[in-house]
Amino acid sequence: MGNLRGLFAGCLLALGLSSAVVAEDLPKLRAAMLASGTVNWEISTIKANAFDKANGFEMAVQDYADNGATRVAFEGGEADTMVADWIWVAYQRAAGKDYVFIPYSRAVGGLVVKDDSPVKALPDLAGQKIGIAGGPLDKSWLILRAYAKKKHDMDLAGATEQVFAAPPLIFKAALSGETAGAVNFWHFLAKMKAKGMHDLVTVSDAATELGLDPDTPLLGYVLKGEFVKAHPEVAQGLYKASSAAKNLLRTDDKAWDGLRGQMNAADDAEFTALRDGYRAGIPSGKPIDEAAADRFLRLMAELGGEELVGKATTLPEGVFLHLE
Repeated sequence: MGNLRGLFAGCLLALGLSSAVVAEDLPKLRAAMLASGTVNWEISTIKANAFDKANGFEMAVQDYADNGATRVAFEGGEADTMVADWIWVAYQRAAGKDYVFIPYSRAVGGLVVKDDSPVKALPDLAGQKIGIAGGPLDKSWLILRAYAKKKHDMDLAGATEQVFAAPPLIFKAALSGETAGAVNFWHFLAKMKAKGMHDLVTVSDAATELGLDPDTPLLGYVLKGEFVKAHPEVAQGLYKASSAAKNLLRTDDKAWDGLRGQMNAADDAEFTALRDGYRAGIPSGKPIDEAAADRFLRLMAELGGEELVGKATTLPEGVFLHLE
């Protein structure tokens, strides 16, 4: 009996060691992430449910204070992936860098006004202040300018006064009435709508009016082509882990309970608005319409110039990594 017990204990020990070895042997994906970014809701879901390990890799998250720092880490080889928009990836590819893009989110901004505002359409903003997060080259702002020109023959930039500031300041200025309208990042807009503001024009509606595809994901995970060639299974695993996390967050309200502490929601209304806003930004999963993406890039080149798109006046080949 003692020998059997010893054999059994030995088998358990061997199995435990084997599991530890397997875990250690999983390739690590070093992810440079904005510490306060909404992508962390997805990353936390991936880690909490072991969607990374289930798909053959281990995500090792490295937090940074701002997007510039994540890019330095990625470009300098300190990280294998980060989150950026595909316009930036196109810029880099046109400059000779082999970066590729895996879709993450199509959540974009819009222009909001207070519920009691007399502003009912863009022309009503003439002569008034618009608060804009992200600067003069913010993509939502550029799309809204193009929309105003086409829909109303209005030079939105020339007809209004723009106040450019950080998202929290735009949030406060709009709620206080300091500005007549605001263009902000989607998660700030969600909170603003929970506090008595509404969409005047969404970027999605503006994009449709301009003949673009509103389903084109703007944000995504960026990888280097050489990494994908060396570790195709990790790139595939990242795509699958991301999809699994999105599917859970789309369908299960309880999956959000553990995220609430990260969401900086002041109350239940803000929490619900943030959750629903995230869900609205989940890509459909359909293949990206590269012709529509090319039209989008050409518009960005026309309005934002070389400072925004570099030499990428048309869509460079290979921007979007095709995975299933």
